[in-house]
Amino acid sequence: MKLLLSVFLIFPLLLCSQSFEKGEKLFVDGKFDQAQPILENYLKSNPSNLKTIEYLGDISGYNKSWDKAITYYKKLKTLKPTEANYYYKYGGALGMKSLEVNKFKALGMISEVRSSFEKAIALNPKHIEARWALIELNLKLPGIVGGSESKAIKYSSELREISPVDGYLSRGHIDEYFDRYNSAEQQYKRAILIGGSKVCYQKLADLYKNKMKQPDKANKVWEDYKNRK
Repeated sequence: MKLLLSVFLIFPLLLCSQSFEKGEKLFVDGKFDQAQPILENYLKSNPSNLKTIEYLGDISGYNKSWDKAITYYKKLKTLKPTEANYYYKYGGALGMKSLEVNKFKALGMISEVRSSFEKAIALNPKHIEARWALIELNLKLPGIVGGSESKAIKYSSELREISPVDGYLSRGHIDEYFDRYNSAEQQYKRAILIGGSKVCYQKLADLYKNKMKQPDKANKVWEDYKNRK
């Protein structure tokens, strides 16, 4: 009788576990539409499962459902306020939402967007993505509401200490944004020397092709990429 009772107690738990694993596999495989209802159903009986909430937040972000993404990431921050990535993702979703509302309302959201990225860095001093986000924020915002090239450069310099490739790429991005194409070219070349990834070559090739109007140089960059050792 005790054995039978144990089976009845354990069986629902096994079903829940299998349900989560199925939803997680679909998520990892990029089958978000199939993963979403499974994970939502699992969350009903496991409302504090961090990974499930994060997956659903990511799916909402992928679908550009920013309100839902904000709700999920905000819940993550509440459940685990020491996790840097939750603040980074919350700030990102909030930032994307600010692009869809009127300018007056958007301005009221900027402070929380910035503070979320800064909190991510405070919790994880080596957080690369949060610094990239702050660089972009400082480039795009007018100075009157906190935009600042010097702040963007500050975060780029911090990136170079953590990840030299990201440091040179971000500084090249800043120079390119302000039409300092020759300087951007040198930064991207340094990134290629250190990293040599496709992203590095892509940034330099795009600069030549789209900004400096030198398609021959862009083609040469891709030739170098294909022939690299």
